[in-house]
Amino acid sequence: MKAGKNRVFIFDTTLRDGEQAPGFSMNESEKLRFARQLEKLGVDIIEAGFPIASEGDFASVRNIANNIKNSQVAALARTELSDIDRAWEALKDAAKPRIHTFISTSDIHISHMLQKTRNQVLKEARAAVAHSCGYTKNVEFSPQDATRTDREYLCDIVEAVIEAGATTINIPDTVGYAMPDEFGDMIAYLFDKVRNIEKAIVSVHCHNDLGVAVANSLSGLKNGARQIECAVNGIGERAGNASLEEIVMALETRKDVLGFQTKIKTKEIYHSSRLLIDITGIPVQPNKAIVGANAFSHEAGIHQDGFIKERMTYEIMTPQTVGVSEANIVLGKHSGRHAIKERLKKLGFKLNKEEIDKVFKRFKEIADVKKEVFDEDIEAIIAEDIFRKNDRYRLLYLNVVSGNATIPTATVRMEIDSSEKQDAFFGVGPVDATFATIRKITRTKHKLLKYQVHAVTEGTDAQAVVTVQVQYNKRIIAGRGADPDVLVASAKAYINALNRIESLKESNGKILN
Repeated sequence: MKAGKNRVFIFDTTLRDGEQAPGFSMNESEKLRFARQLEKLGVDIIEAGFPIASEGDFASVRNIANNIKNSQVAALARTELSDIDRAWEALKDAAKPRIHTFISTSDIHISHMLQKTRNQVLKEARAAVAHSCGYTKNVEFSPQDATRTDREYLCDIVEAVIEAGATTINIPDTVGYAMPDEFGDMIAYLFDKVRNIEKAIVSVHCHNDLGVAVANSLSGLKNGARQIECAVNGIGERAGNASLEEIVMALETRKDVLGFQTKIKTKEIYHSSRLLIDITGIPVQPNKAIVGANAFSHEAGIHQDGFIKERMTYEIMTPQTVGVSEANIVLGKHSGRHAIKERLKKLGFKLNKEEIDKVFKRFKEIADVKKEVFDEDIEAIIAEDIFRKNDRYRLLYLNVVSGNATIPTATVRMEIDSSEKQDAFFGVGPVDATFATIRKITRTKHKLLKYQVHAVTEGTDAQAVVTVQVQYNKRIIAGRGADPDVLVASAKAYINALNRIESLKESNGKILN
């Protein structure tokens, strides 16, 4: 993988590091759907998963590898040879496969976690890279916890794996410990001390525990790195990874200072963020840079006055640059099928006639309730009615009686494995009664960890989007539902979480600790 000195490769780990974070689990079809969007976004490398971790992860990596043609597809593997064999089994039919192998190199990890010596770790790293090169010449190596690793030893291990054939060396700040100047200095140190460093591309993978993952990544670039590992919406372990959208737009907006370029199609950034939210059910905070609801809002009077006179007074990039449309033509109950078809095309959805008919029918139902239907409403319809068509559980009917002088009671009718079941139950409130009835019908007892409601658009007639998190074994499973009726949205969200659990059961996967 070669390019000009100012070219930065974007390595997206949303489907690996991001997906393994609590509450962000995706099933196989959801992962493929998101991988296709990453390819459309222009991501250079998609880290599709950790094949040895579970049967579900293996199947997802293989599915993505078999369907993605323009982006490289990477699979993660420890330095154990069985891990590497499993990774290649998943990747072998990919158009552009990459094996990414890793081992811890800090003394605290080596002694307490691995219980090995530095010399043993170095030998394992070299052997793992050599074994990987037997399958493909596109091999990446990561010394885990690099920022807390002795620098001389880090240089030794980097030099050894490059000699063994590694073409990308990733330097991870695994625990988000480093400061920008410190991290940049480490990258510069490697370029100064590792004699064969020019034979590999140096990558950075920064976590956000101290809120400086993006700053650290940019500092790495300034000191010689040319690949950044990041995730859409900054998701990932603990406080998350460096945010793809923040990295890309910093490089795009400040070319005058940074001088780097990527192949990311920035107009796909917002859609990628929205798709991840739709799939995982977990929204970003309103003040999130680039993709948050307030990212291009101007509330203060002084700001509004300046913006009206000249938008550059308070806006360093336009919303259209990242795919947020200002000219949002509102649809209503009188809008026809052609208008819906054109809007779907504009939003980037490629649906067949049957799917368009289904969306149009649901659109008409919502338009009869709402005065105006926005793009966000259309996206919610797509998520609810198109991409969940194979779910085991489906809501058919909900009626709730509640008030300050009656016991809240919910009557629910559901479709389960193509047969209908109906029951009623009570609770301490309308939502509790609804969830209790669903648990009774489905015979499930998963603990509810979180319940959250927000509106898709403004107004009292806006679609409510409900996000729930339930516990399944040791995992946190998120569910999302949208509807103009908040109780119906709540039921859909809870049922969506149950369907996600069923999907996990089908994969028969055992996640490694």
